[in-house]
Amino acid sequence: MNKATGISASYLYLVVLVAAVGGFLFGYDLSLISGAIIFLKTQFALTPGMEGVVMGSAILGCPVGPLMGVWIADAIGRKRTLLFAGVLFMASSIGCALANHILVFAAWRFIGGMGVGLASTVSPMFIAEIAPAHLRGRLVMVFQLAVGIGLSMSVFVDWVLSRNGDPECWRWMFATMGVPVLFFMLGLIFVPESPRWLAAVGRVKEALGVLTRINGQVQADKELHEIEDELKEESGGFSELWLPGVRLALFVGIGLMVYSQIDGCNMIILYSPTLLQAAGVKSASSAIFNSVLLCGWILICTAIAFWLIRAFSRRSILIGGGFGMVIGHILMFLNFTHHLPLAITLAAMCVPVASYVLTLGPLSWIVISEIYPNRVRGKAMCIATCSMFAASYITTNLFPVVRDWFNDHFGEPGGIFLIFALICAGGTVFVWKMLPETKDKTLEEMGRFWLKLDDDRAAK
Repeated sequence: MNKATGISASYLYLVVLVAAVGGFLFGYDLSLISGAIIFLKTQFALTPGMEGVVMGSAILGCPVGPLMGVWIADAIGRKRTLLFAGVLFMASSIGCALANHILVFAAWRFIGGMGVGLASTVSPMFIAEIAPAHLRGRLVMVFQLAVGIGLSMSVFVDWVLSRNGDPECWRWMFATMGVPVLFFMLGLIFVPESPRWLAAVGRVKEALGVLTRINGQVQADKELHEIEDELKEESGGFSELWLPGVRLALFVGIGLMVYSQIDGCNMIILYSPTLLQAAGVKSASSAIFNSVLLCGWILICTAIAFWLIRAFSRRSILIGGGFGMVIGHILMFLNFTHHLPLAITLAAMCVPVASYVLTLGPLSWIVISEIYPNRVRGKAMCIATCSMFAASYITTNLFPVVRDWFNDHFGEPGGIFLIFALICAGGTVFVWKMLPETKDKTLEEMGRFWLKLDDDRAAK
């Protein structure tokens, strides 16, 4: 216990553990396919359309996770819901490794996507509900850092396993998923339950105990009273999401999460090996290796993002990142249309990816964990996250088709990045016009903000 602040470091370390391992599995599971797809395309003779289906199979399962999680997390708690996500991850790992038909493989990827959906919704929500307001952004940011580490580690594993040229090395790629899943499930045993969930189900003494160990007695009493007051004002049903104020918050959250998936930067990361092959890299192993370099850049940017989130407001970071992504996509377009060398291609890929990882990537998760009232947070985050995964699935499926269309008609795929540049420009305007500042606000303050905003608009 820190006597100056009243904060128990051990509890906060447990929050970081959930963020780290849950986020790691998110990035690791979704990114394994980026290297494996090269071998899957050859073994199963995939068309561009089928390539999109296989790449998007896990993402298709992701919305199912939040839809289940909205009930499960409220019924049995955040902690046990994350344990269930671990079970889904493990089943997917084993099933994908043993699959002998591409549709069977896609089905197991779908189940893994359900685990991703659960973890991606419940983990940042849990962190936001347990963390002190002044540390919440940085702790939720740990989730995004872990996603980047998981992404990088999966691509590194893909490269190591691809070096011997075994056409079925993709099986071992997915089998490795079981190791971090075991650590995830074991770590959850030692994690406390969310105090806000405990208060919502009437376990007030337990909620106060967790809050006291995190914030000290005085701050814990204050937060518990705020939580109880807000819970009395809310029914917590889906119908409450359409109430004035809350409805606007839901719309902003959905818009931000959809923007985070259709901006094109995730497609650069996910399809980096095949984009590098389109840029002239011949061997699968070399394309994956250069993707590892890109992932190293992602980790560096994620670490810098911790400082950005601490130093600047949420809105200013997101607006600056939007401009960076627009410039980055224009550079990608110029790179492919002028057939520049590999080193320039990698540099061009780094610009939009850095802009995304420094800004929209982590902050989209932080903001949606902050803007909703307590009793509807799980349901609101479920809808926002489902919207995100729906947008991600559509983008992932369309990307190889549109990429190949530009390639067939113009001899290179650069045109798709002009489309992404326009999308990022529109997303930047959306953030500027619609998103409120959430930095250093308590969750209860943000819940009241939307109601006050709606009252002010009604008065005008």
